[in-house]
Amino acid sequence: MTTSFNPEGAVNTDTATFGTGCFWCTEAVFEQLEGVLKVTSGYSGGHVKNPTYEQVCEKNTGHAEVVQLVYDPAVISFDELLEVFWQTHDPTTLNRQGNDVGPQYRSAIFYKDEEQKLKAEHYKKELDKAGAFNAPIVTEISPLINFYAAEQYHQDYYTNNGSQPYCNFVIRPKMEKFQKAFKEKLKR
Repeated sequence: MTTSFNPEGAVNTDTATFGTGCFWCTEAVFEQLEGVLKVTSGYSGGHVKNPTYEQVCEKNTGHAEVVQLVYDPAVISFDELLEVFWQTHDPTTLNRQGNDVGPQYRSAIFYKDEEQKLKAEHYKKELDKAGAFNAPIVTEISPLINFYAAEQYHQDYYTNNGSQPYCNFVIRPKMEKFQKAFKEKLKR
């Protein structure tokens, strides 16, 4: 756990890194959760240093589009973040989320420590065992080796571009479904 200082005093924070397809959708969801202090869209899991969006879209850098969350574990736990992760995308499609196709759109959890790894693996196993989805879960669970923030125009994309067609037809319906399912966890 890391400790950061804010104007109100010291707050313990932690980080989590998730890939659920397009990072614009993922960012919009996690930004609404109480206890999530910062969401940064970026790239993880690849072999190219400081990749650009164009390079990642070429599908040969190995990176996934991800969000890295800074959160207050006294307000929201990693387990609760995992619950949102599993319920806000399809973890059974390999290298795809809806119409977004390619390895950069894979379902992934990049764990920072053994505790995150064990929890991610446990939930994946239990969800598969319970038949929570119509197909086996293909979510990648890998150590966080690198994280590169995406270009500035990708940050807060839904907030800054809500009238764009992609936001209206893809992100907005996902947000409405998320808000109904997790209304008790939303920022007030």
